[in-house]
Amino acid sequence: MSTSGQARPPKKDRREEARETARLMRAEQAKRDTRRRLFLRGGIGIGLLAVVAIVALVIVNTVNAPAAAGPANMASDGILLGSEGTAVSAATSAALTADADPIATDQTALTDTANIVLYLDYLCPICGNFETTNGKQITDWVTAGNATVEIHPISILDRLSSGTKYATRAANAAACVADYDPNNFLAFNTAMFADQPTENSSGRTNAELASLAQEAGVTSSDVASCITDQTYAGWVDASTQRALAGPIPNSDIENVKGTPTVLVNGVSYNGSFTDAAAFEAFVTAQMTAAPGE
Repeated sequence: MSTSGQARPPKKDRREEARETARLMRAEQAKRDTRRRLFLRGGIGIGLLAVVAIVALVIVNTVNAPAAAGPANMASDGILLGSEGTAVSAATSAALTADADPIATDQTALTDTANIVLYLDYLCPICGNFETTNGKQITDWVTAGNATVEIHPISILDRLSSGTKYATRAANAAACVADYDPNNFLAFNTAMFADQPTENSSGRTNAELASLAQEAGVTSSDVASCITDQTYAGWVDASTQRALAGPIPNSDIENVKGTPTVLVNGVSYNGSFTDAAAFEAFVTAQMTAAPGE
C-alpha cells in the first residue's frame, strides 16, 4: 500500500499508462510539426464560411462608450477575413445596434490557422511600415488558407490631421467597405497604406477615399455616400474607446496602448515592425506552440 492508503497499480499497468502518455505526447507533437510544415509551404486551407457556421460567439465586456450603431460584418469591432485557398472572403455578421455590446470571435474553431489580429490607425506611420513590410506576406497566408486576419480600424491620431479628423474619416471609410463590400476589405486596407498621408497633413478627402475604394475593387454604389455622410463616425469613436479601455478578447494584453497592435493566436507581437523575417518567425512559433505555452 502507498502512504496515501491507495493501492499502486501493477507495474504492467504503470508501463502501459506511461506508453499511452508518451503516445499522446508524440501525437500532439506530430500535429504541431505538421501545422508548421503546412504553414511554411502553404496549403492548410480553411472553409471560412463553414468555420463561421460553427463558431460560438462570446460577449465582450465593454466600457460606457457612446452609443452608435455599427457596420455589418464587424460584430467584434473588427472584420474577420480568411480563405479556402483561392479567394479571400469575410465572415459575415449582422450589424450591431446602437445599444449592443460587440461580440468576440471564438478562435477555438480556427486551430489550424495562424489567427492574426491587427488594431490599426490609417494615419499611423508605424502601421504603414508594418503594412509595407508584412502586408503582402499576410495577404498570401490568408489567400492560401494558412491564416485569418481580423482588422480593427481605430482612430487615435485625429489631432495630427490639421483639423480634418482624417483618422476617424479613414476608419469610417473602412467600416463602409466592411458593411457593403466586405470581400474587398483586405484590398482596400492595402490601398489605404499605399502612398499613406503623412502626420500633420489634412489626409485624403472623402471623395478621394471613395475613389480609392473603387480603385481597390469595391463595386457597391452605397460606399461613396456612406463615406461622405460619415455614417459610422460615431461607431469609430465608440470602438476606439473600447479598444483603449479593454479588455481585449483572445489576447495576452489588457487593452490597446498604441498602433499597430498585433496579435497572433492571442500572443502580442513585440518585435520589429519593419523586419518581415522576424514577424514570420513569430507567426511560425505561435503555430507550433503547444496549448498554454
